[in-house]
Order: sequence, then C-alpha cells, then structure tokens
Amino acid sequence: MTTETTSITIPSELLPADGRFGCGPSKVRPSAVDALAAAGRTYLGTSHRQATVRSMVGRLREGLTELFGLPDGYEVALGNGGTTVLWDALTFGLIERRSQHLTFGEFSSKFATCARQAPHLDDPEVIEAPVGSAPTPIAREGIDVYALTHNETSTGVAATPTRPDGATADALVAVDATSAAGGLRFDPHQVDAYYFAPQKCLASDGGLWLAALSPVAIERIERIAASDRWIPASLDLATALDNSRKNQTYNTPSLATVLLAVEQVEWILANGGLEWAAGRCDTSAATIYEWADAGELTTPFVSDPALRSHVVATIDVDERVDATVVAATLRANGIVDTEPYRKLGRNQLRVALFPAIDPADVVALTRCIDHVIDHVIDATD
Repeated sequence: MTTETTSITIPSELLPADGRFGCGPSKVRPSAVDALAAAGRTYLGTSHRQATVRSMVGRLREGLTELFGLPDGYEVALGNGGTTVLWDALTFGLIERRSQHLTFGEFSSKFATCARQAPHLDDPEVIEAPVGSAPTPIAREGIDVYALTHNETSTGVAATPTRPDGATADALVAVDATSAAGGLRFDPHQVDAYYFAPQKCLASDGGLWLAALSPVAIERIERIAASDRWIPASLDLATALDNSRKNQTYNTPSLATVLLAVEQVEWILANGGLEWAAGRCDTSAATIYEWADAGELTTPFVSDPALRSHVVATIDVDERVDATVVAATLRANGIVDTEPYRKLGRNQLRVALFPAIDPADVVALTRCIDHVIDHVIDATD
C-alpha cells in the first residue's frame, strides 16, 4: 500500500461546485445561511418563549409532520442534546422494562449500551450482525420496545424500519433515524418513535433531537412520567412533549439550528417532499455505487445492494492505494470529509449523499477520486 504524502492538483474543471461531503455536520445550503443572516436582528438573540421563536419551532414541527406524512394523532417533539442525550431519555421515559436492540455498527450499538447500563431496566436483548450487514427484529415475549436503526452512519447500511411480525400490540418500535430522516423513505405506521438530530439530511447543526411519536408512544411516555420512576427533568420526555406542544423547548435551544432545519424542511417540501428528496439521494447513490463497482481499485463496502444506503456511501479502496492519502489529497483541493468512520478501521472512503448535496457534485467527486488514484498509482510504478 502506498502511504507517502502526495501533492496533486486536481484540474478545476473536474472539481465539484461544492466540495462538502461530510456525514455530519453536513453541507448547509448557502441560501439557508443567507436566510439565517437575514433573520439576525429579528430572530437571533430573542427569547425562545416568545412568538418569534415559537412560530419557527411551530413551522419545524408542522413541516416534519407533512414531510413524513404522519398519521392522525402523531406528534413531533423536540429537545436539546441531540440523539446521544435522547438515548438516555428513552431509557427513562419510553422503555418500560425490557428492550430489544438491533446492532450493526457504532451508532446502533450505543442505545443498546445505554439500556444495558440503566439500573432500573432489565437487561436488553441485543441482536447483532457483522458490520456491512443488518439483523432482523424478532418478536419476543416481554419486549416492550424494539430499537431499530434506519441508517447506520458508520457503515453505510440502510434497513427499512418494520414492526416485527407477532409483536404485541403494546410493544413500541423506536427508530434511530439520525442520518435517514428527510432522505430515506419509510412507512410511519411501522414506527412509534422516529427520532433524529438535524445535522445530516436536514442540513442544520447538531445539539437538538426531534421525534415523531405515535399515540401509543405518547401514552407510554405520559404513563411512565406519572409513575414513581425518578426521571431527571432534562431527560423527561413528558416535559419535552408538553413544551413541544407550546412550540418551545424545556431549556434554551440553538435558534440557528432550528431556523436552518426549517429552511431545509421547507425547501424539500417546496420541491416535492420526501419522495423528491429520496429520489435525489437515489440518483447520487446510483452514481457512486455504479462507479465503485466498475472501478478496478474501488468496491462498495456493503456487498448486498439492497442494504446499501442511499444517504451514506462507504467505498473500499484497494490495498495498493492508501485511502487516507486519497482523502487528504481531496481535502487539499477543497473536497472535504471523505474520510472513513474512524472506528471501522477500513481502507475506505465515506461519502454523504444527503439531499442538500447536488447529484452533479457526486459525479464530479468520482472523477476527482479517479484522478487522484491514477496519480498515486503512477507515482508508485
């Protein structure tokens, strides 16, 4: 494997118009940044409990309801801290006694760890699959929450959320959709808590969690909150839900994050909604996987085409070429954040295909990678 630092200039005619391909924080559209700047004197620096900010939160909740086509009775809740904090909140306020977790990468395993460490819960059942594949939920007696992941950001595997056959009527399906929400299709009837942070498909910043909750999930949350279980105020889902119904958060949110998420949701809706956004991601995915399949030195990491994510692509690079050199060279030419997930430990590139990323820029990216790899190989011959 070649590991020497290369100094390669990519011709300007090959470069994408925008070189941001990171899996989070993701590319933020320039028009959204302009909207944030325009709101600087009337929105930023104002009280989050007054009409100006509450109307923005309301737009976000209403926009997500329309974007996901949520059935009657579903509600969108939000709170501070991102998905990592929400996992802790779910152990307090959604899991009654025992959960089942499907793990197939770094992020899908984190919620299972939270549930395992919670002293008030029974040990969870964990169904694990090797990275690059995905397990299937299995209905079990005594399981009251089935914890699924729509898209595993670390590996580029997507698994359609599905309620397990034979699951009891009161068992909930909770889906981590952090890198999927707004870019992948799903059936909301199959889920009770579809939760995510907005720094990926929603092209905003992190530090906020959002969740689409079914009536059954809402009833569970309110019932647990009314029990004698101790729940920290900042992790109380009933408190978050109560504040969300007032179009606010329990404590002060990042106002910029809320506005940027609104800009992205409304941009997607104006262009045709979730089907349009997912179709845009489909186009980018077809480009990068067909390119990787055709290349002599590149291969899609996820071998099963049905599991290949259309929002996060992971591409293995032949051992003759050091992928870190490729990523560093791309970065030196203004194409950033194509490095692999650090803990996966593979010689690969990871590329976001979120809706904000122009499919034409994905085409340009593949040409730039080819250019870099060709020069790296030539330098070693």
